[in-house]
Amino acid sequence: MAVQLDAAVEKTAPRTGKGGAPPARGTGGSRTARRTPYLLLLPALLATAVFLGWPLVRNLLLSFQNLNMKELIQHLTDWRGTGNYQEVLGSEQFWRVTGRTVVFTAVNVVLIMVLGVLIGLLLARLGKKMRLTLSLALVLAWAMPVVAATTVFQWLFDSRYGVVNWLLDKLGRHSMAHHDWVGTQLSTFFVITVLIVWQSLPFVALNLYAATTTIPRELYEAARMDGAGTWKVFTSVTFPFLKPFFLATTFLEIIWVFKAFPQIFAINEGGPDRLTETLPIYAFTEGVGNLHFGMGAAISLLTIAVLLVMTAYYLRLTLKQEQQEENEL
Repeated sequence: MAVQLDAAVEKTAPRTGKGGAPPARGTGGSRTARRTPYLLLLPALLATAVFLGWPLVRNLLLSFQNLNMKELIQHLTDWRGTGNYQEVLGSEQFWRVTGRTVVFTAVNVVLIMVLGVLIGLLLARLGKKMRLTLSLALVLAWAMPVVAATTVFQWLFDSRYGVVNWLLDKLGRHSMAHHDWVGTQLSTFFVITVLIVWQSLPFVALNLYAATTTIPRELYEAARMDGAGTWKVFTSVTFPFLKPFFLATTFLEIIWVFKAFPQIFAINEGGPDRLTETLPIYAFTEGVGNLHFGMGAAISLLTIAVLLVMTAYYLRLTLKQEQQEENEL
């Protein structure tokens, strides 16, 4: 009762400013305070509009044009309307590349998440010295530039002087002494997948280890007292507690793998016979390689559209999860 009375008094009592006077309303200070967050965001918004928004608008306009070498040299603007999109969407090659990109992304993300989670859990169980050693190795792999890492893998899988072929030959697989790893579709994708997974593992593993440190130890102790094994502890304690982490990390990895360009292009430029082209490589080949700039712009925007669909699905899952958590509370 006393608490209710105090709350009622605070609600009905007039608020006073300095000297007992009521606070001023509509002052310039309050308006400035409301505008401050927007003023702080203004530089970032301007930079985004200049470096992302304007190129995107230019690319959109380009996708409605018939821009080849002739139009580029003569500075001609030949508007084609939706012709580029109709041609792309009506092409079997586009849908074949799209399906290949989806499968390639799914395989890589599954491998990255499974291996990354296993390494992250291993980091949580290792001693300080071994954890430091493994963390250092992961950081070095993560810090290596993409082009440099791709060059190293080109050397490792080289048909004549590659370390992988040399090692397989020493192990008795003499037929692999001069094996061409980029001669077929599957072997080329194997090299690219190993490269992308190797580059992505540190991000997942280190973040997972950092996330596990936030889980209260009492939950693990209670689960083990109930007789839960390693898998049961993971499914009943670790995974539910880190579900937002898994959701966000998986989404980031999907985007990173889906738009991977330098690894695929540097290994074999989408070959052999364009059989390892993904959507980013396909857009570059059509736009820059074949000098169909309008067509390449249309393909790139369709690629962005696919990523936007994925983003919308992710946001839907996130909002659904937040709603479930609010209902549980």
